[in-house]
Order: sequence, then structure tokens, then C-alpha cells
Amino acid sequence: MIFSEERFLSHSGKNMKRSAIREILKLLQRPDMISFAGGLPAPETFPVEELREIACEVLAQSGSECLQYGTTEGDIQLRNVLVEMYRKSGFNIGTENLIITTGSQQAIDLIARIFVDHGDYIMCGLPSYLGAINTFLVYGAKLKGITLDNEGMNPEELEETIAGLRGYGRKIKFIYIIPDFQNPSGITMSESRRLRIIEIAEKYDLLIVEDSPYREVRFEGEPCTTMCELDHPGRVISLFTFSKILAPGFRVGWVVGNPILLDRIVMAKQTSDLCTSPFVQRMIARYIEKGLLEKNLKKTIELYRTRRDAMLESLRKNMPETVKWTQPQGGLFLFVTLPEGFDADLIFRKSIEQNVAFVSGSTFFCNNTGKNTMRLNFSFSNNYEIEEGIRRLAEVIRGEMKKP
Repeated sequence: MIFSEERFLSHSGKNMKRSAIREILKLLQRPDMISFAGGLPAPETFPVEELREIACEVLAQSGSECLQYGTTEGDIQLRNVLVEMYRKSGFNIGTENLIITTGSQQAIDLIARIFVDHGDYIMCGLPSYLGAINTFLVYGAKLKGITLDNEGMNPEELEETIAGLRGYGRKIKFIYIIPDFQNPSGITMSESRRLRIIEIAEKYDLLIVEDSPYREVRFEGEPCTTMCELDHPGRVISLFTFSKILAPGFRVGWVVGNPILLDRIVMAKQTSDLCTSPFVQRMIARYIEKGLLEKNLKKTIELYRTRRDAMLESLRKNMPETVKWTQPQGGLFLFVTLPEGFDADLIFRKSIEQNVAFVSGSTFFCNNTGKNTMRLNFSFSNNYEIEEGIRRLAEVIRGEMKKP
């Protein structure tokens, strides 16, 4: 008898599927492969020696405490450090407005678990972050994608879609937004657009989940105010992470929002992992207190800026005129649009043969469109690899264009 697990699975278990991006990364172990596929920070930005010293300090000063279970809300020292950072920037919050999670991905999962019933609707961008899309689907959500322009999510389309769904008696729970250097597009939402979307959320009594993993990785221009700072009724839940500004292996993020909503997230986290590593949290707090995060982040931003510039220049030099791409002011990604009728999945298969990889854009569209788009990551590869990889990719695209 062949064993099948299907009969044991819950509805959520049946809705789970492997991340297309994580699966692609398994294919990229060849040493000569140039990968623009992942969202990986550059390992040379990891402050290994500084963290080694801080780990020894933390163990010497409070080892017994940090190796014990911690509070679900998070280490009070780290929370105080983060609150102080916000206060210095003019955002006056307290520790009751901030909790620690095991990466911002855990926060996405907990929020979906708390707020989403099977059949509820979530509004998200077209395109949007795959990790959130897959998580929402696991909990039985229905996703409605709203197109993006150069300022982010289209508010007119958003309101029209919400009103239409409400007219049919559909239940909408929240709007999911990545306002800064959006994954995968690289687009940053204007402040006026943020305010307009908050107005829409208030009008229709919806929550907003603001996912901001890339906010601190800005190369140029002035930062827009976060949606949680612009929000006065307290309906915005904002997610942040140390993965892109320190080390993804730490798996530490934080959530800012209304204490009433945060309390629900804490309850869910208690049944998930009890607490995020107290030892790692204390290390991060100490790292920030010493002024090392700001110092290292400046180096990281400069490195990523040069790599973004290298990719933009290589695209301008090599790509056909009919291929278009975004011009991100920060973050880790840019988004390429091929002429209508092109299949990025086909380009991907041909590119792999030339030892260069990316992620097909359709992966990020909840309505299965975007077949002629692709996401390119510029943070992980060095300038030579970027130039050579874009040259190979452009050759593949030009080759497909020549076919009748």
C-alpha cells in the first residue's frame, strides 16, 4: 500500500505550497551560476568580528538570563533601544507599541492567523511579496490585487474594488502594503498616496498591514513618513526586520502598532514559539547601543547603491529598447517588463542554460498575470557578476526577439 498523507491534512495544510523562490535557490548551487534570483543580503556586510565580541560580552554580563526563556513581547532592553530610536526621529511611542517577533515573516503569519477566516478578502499589490501571498492563502484568504504605478498602489482602483466587494457582501479584513522599495517592484509609495490609502481604510473600517523590511536601505532621496506614524486611529500594523540591515540568520523583527492589536499578536506568538531568542535580542540591543548598527548600515547602503548603479547601467547598455525596468531609490530589487506576449518563464529556462538566474514576475501576481515580467536582485552579486549576468540575460532576450 502506497502511503498518502492527503487524508490527514487540514485545510491549511492542503493550501500550503513550496515557495517558488526558495525552490529556485536549490538549483543555483553551481559555482559558475550568476544569481539575481534571491533576496539575499551580501554576506560581506555581516559584521562577524564585532558580533563575536558582543556575544562574549553578553554572555559574560548576563549569560544566565539570556540563555533562559524570555518574555513573548520581547527583550525589554531591545524594545527600549528601538523605542528610543523612534523618539529621536520624532515618532513618540512607548514599549506598549512595540513587540519583537522571529523575523517579520512570523509577524505576517501571526497576523493572518489572528485576523483571517476562510473566505475573507485581503487587498494587496499587483505584484506583491510572495511570502505574504502564500501565507495568506494557507489561512484560506482570497486575494484581490491592485495595480501599482510610480507612486505605489492605485487608490482609485483600491476603493472601487473594496466598494464592489462590499456590494456583494464580501468580508475584507485588511490592506497589505510594502510602501518602501516594494518587493518585487522596487517602487516607493508617495506620502500623499499613503495618506489617501489610510483614508480609504478608515472609510471602510479596514486594517492596514505595512510591511517595511527595506525602509532603512535608502540610497537617495528623502524618506517618506511611515504609515504607522501617519495613522491616528491605530489601524496600521507595521512590520520591520533586522534581516536586511544586520543579519537574516538572527531571525529578529519587530512590530509597531496599537497595543490592543499587538496584544492579540502576543497571544498568537505564545502558542507559536513562546519567545524570540533572548540571547540574540540582547546582542542586537548591545550592537545598537554601541552605535555599530548605524555605522555598518552606512557601508551596506553604499555597497548596494554601487551594485544598483551597476545593474541599471548594464541594463541600459545591453537591453533592447522595448524592455523597461524600475529605478529604485533603495532596497534590493528592480522589476523588468518585457514586451507584451513574452514569456518570462521561457526566458528563465533559457537563461539557466547560460548560467544566469532570476525570478519570473508572475510568481508575485496573485491573479496569475505578469507573465512578461521578472524580478532582479542586485544586493548579492558583485559588479562584475552583475555586468556579465545582465549581458547574458540580454543575449537570451534578444535571441527570443529574433524568432518569428
